[in-house]
Amino acid sequence: MDLIDFGWDDYFAAHFGLHAERGLVPARVVKQHRDRSILAGPGGEWAGEVSGRFRHLASGRADYPVVGDWVVVEPGGAGPALIQGVLPRRSAFRRKVAGDVVEAQVVAANIDTVFLVSGLDGDFSPRRIERYLTTAWDGGASPVVVLNKADLRDDLEDVILEVEKIAPGTPVVTTSALAGGRLDALQPYLVPRKTVALLGSSGVGKSTLINRLLGEERFPTAPIIDVDGRGRHTTTARELVALPGGALLIDTPGMRELQLWADDESLGRSFDDIEELAARCRFADCSHENEPGCAVRAAAADGALDAGRLEGFFKLRRELRFLALKQDVRARRQAEKAFGRRVATYLKDVYKHKRGFD
Repeated sequence: MDLIDFGWDDYFAAHFGLHAERGLVPARVVKQHRDRSILAGPGGEWAGEVSGRFRHLASGRADYPVVGDWVVVEPGGAGPALIQGVLPRRSAFRRKVAGDVVEAQVVAANIDTVFLVSGLDGDFSPRRIERYLTTAWDGGASPVVVLNKADLRDDLEDVILEVEKIAPGTPVVTTSALAGGRLDALQPYLVPRKTVALLGSSGVGKSTLINRLLGEERFPTAPIIDVDGRGRHTTTARELVALPGGALLIDTPGMRELQLWADDESLGRSFDDIEELAARCRFADCSHENEPGCAVRAAAADGALDAGRLEGFFKLRRELRFLALKQDVRARRQAEKAFGRRVATYLKDVYKHKRGFD
């Protein structure tokens, strides 16, 4: 496979431009595990690591290369290739890092389509689908909801209708990967040289789906062991693989909880039915909580809007507002530190200048 087979196109070629004059080459990150990468470059695969200069200039972990990135590489000869830069991402799946740290983690980059995989077992959650949709819209990829383990439901048509209501305009398809069901519904989205990422919580069957599409047991799988239907992590490293038809697929580790890193616009795209209702509210800045003449609350009261969906909207909105508040606090602290450093440098220069006249 050459670079075009891995998704190289005019967009990335335009951004690579001046790097070629420095003797550097482009490569795509196809596997990531901690600090080491496997790169698909001219002539084959290389081991790669970021250079010291890259580490010095990086402002945070979101700047570091992830699976799907196109990177600028200095071939390493006998040693690993040195990654000198990351080309601008066309899209990226991001989440907030775990804990109290206010920082984004990029899980995968340059995705054209994202399969939001949900298992139709005891862990099925429409609210989780809304959360993943918000993240997908924020990242810039086109989402497709994949309802796996369809063989477990006798009410499949009702479930599909429920998901279509919370994901208006988003394709919803069903699969039964473990039961040997056909995967024809996925084929329209598996386009040669286009990249698809699979996202979902642990145990939804992402690795099984990829193995079926590959036609081999390449990724480890494990049975569901929790009584609530949740599974164990079987994917520990992110990896990009080429399917027999030429499409590119990224598997990602399952997540027990997805902490949002998005904005209000992405939330609005996930809840465009609520946005449409909001346009009829009496007040343009209606929060849909206590204001009179709220069309959103009225729709929830008469059953036109599912009360659970409205509560899901409130929950995600509160989460994003809290995130924005913490981002503002972090930005102020960084600005204060930068100002303090500038003042210290200025005083140091004044002191040196004064000593020169003594």
